[in-house]
Amino acid sequence: MKIAFAATAAFLAAGTAHAGGYVAPVVEPVPAPVVAPVVAAGSDWSGFYAGLQYGQGDGELSTLDDSTDFDAYGVHAGYNRDFGRFVLGGELDYNRLDIDTVDDKGDLARLRARAGYDMGRFMPYVTLGAARVSADLGAVDLKETAFTYGIGGEFKVTERVSVGAEYTRQDFDDVADIDGLDLDSDMVQLRASFRF
Repeated sequence: MKIAFAATAAFLAAGTAHAGGYVAPVVEPVPAPVVAPVVAAGSDWSGFYAGLQYGQGDGELSTLDDSTDFDAYGVHAGYNRDFGRFVLGGELDYNRLDIDTVDDKGDLARLRARAGYDMGRFMPYVTLGAARVSADLGAVDLKETAFTYGIGGEFKVTERVSVGAEYTRQDFDDVADIDGLDLDSDMVQLRASFRF
C-alpha cells in the first residue's frame, strides 16, 4: 500500500512538473499614441498692399566731393506672392525729397522687384529695380534714371498691418550728361503698410 501511495504521489508530481507549473500571464504593453508635431501657423504674405514711408538720405557728387542730406517721405504700393518659404513681388513708390542745400524740393520714383524669405510674421528681403529722380539744383536741372538696390525687413503687427525698415542705394551716372559726374545716394526709411 505504501508503494502504491508513493507511486501515485510521484506520478502527480511528475505530471505537474511536466505541465510547467504556474506561469504568470504575459501582458504586452499598449503602444503610446503617436502625436503629430505641433507646427506654428504660418503667415501668408500674398496680396496687394499700400502704405507710407519716411526716411533720410545722403547724396554725393563724385567729382565735386560734395554731399548733401535730404529727407524723403512718400507712398508705396505693391503685390507679393508667397510660395511657401520664398516671397516674390513688385513695388512702385514715390518719394518727395526735401534737399538741405536747395530751396526747391525733388521727386524720386522707383519701380522695384522684391524677393523675401517667409519667417512667419517677419520677412527679410532684397530689392532691385530702377529709380527716376527729378530736382532743380540751381545750376543743374536734374532728371536722371538709375539703378537702385537695397535690403529691408518687414514685421506683421496684424495680418493686415505691417511695419518695416529699408536701406536703399541709387547710383546715377553721368549726371546732366557730364562724363564722370556721378550722383550716389543712400537712403534709410521706416515704412508702414496696409494689406488688402
